[in-house]
Amino acid sequence: MSRDVRKPLTARSAVLSLLLGAHPGRLSAAELVLATGYLGITESTARVALTRAVASGDLVRTDDGYALGARLVDRQSRQDESVAHALAPWDGTWEQVVIVEAGRAAADRAALRTTLTRRRLSELREGVWMRPANLGRRTAGDGSTVMFTVGPVADPAGLAARLWDLRAWAERGEELIDELADTTEPALRLSIAADLVRHLTDDPLLPVDLLPAEWPGDRLRSVYAQYQDELRTAWIGRAARVGTSAS
Repeated sequence: MSRDVRKPLTARSAVLSLLLGAHPGRLSAAELVLATGYLGITESTARVALTRAVASGDLVRTDDGYALGARLVDRQSRQDESVAHALAPWDGTWEQVVIVEAGRAAADRAALRTTLTRRRLSELREGVWMRPANLGRRTAGDGSTVMFTVGPVADPAGLAARLWDLRAWAERGEELIDELADTTEPALRLSIAADLVRHLTDDPLLPVDLLPAEWPGDRLRSVYAQYQDELRTAWIGRAARVGTSAS
């Protein structure tokens, strides 16, 4: 998507974004119709989007509505880790994952890279991935990789800057904060919020000592939380109006 021309999400993407932001990740059909109506999506369009999302496996039908499918449950978990930002005390050690199996198929190599990236590691050089050990968990080996714990390094901030393009991440975060502040149209605000939380999912969640000055991570989390409160308030208000008009 061009950063210069912001467009609303498709009905299907809007439905998935709403469920990704819900806890637990399930909503009734009536709740989803109300929420998408607030975004300017007609009921018939919303119901078609729900049917297609179920057919693709992104959603599953439940007794009382719809829930996230397995792929999106994993995505929501990573999203929640980004939003909660609950880090363990850092003692200066690093996780290091070394790929020890050679001759893997291209698809397997790509899948492993995706897995390691989602675990918030970054590649130092071919086959060697690292991150500070401050997330309160370790990346387990799987037969093709071996995980080490590495002691403090001489220039941890320099190593972090080498592993991640922190300036680019921060600049994009500031752009999203400004864009959301300058936008009032509900459908466009959801589109921006979806980009914002996706951007948060790429936050390496580094110890404070390794971050550049004016790092916008916590502000992004605060802005996203405020947006979720705004969406819930608008949703409740719409439900009340619909209920009153129907009575």
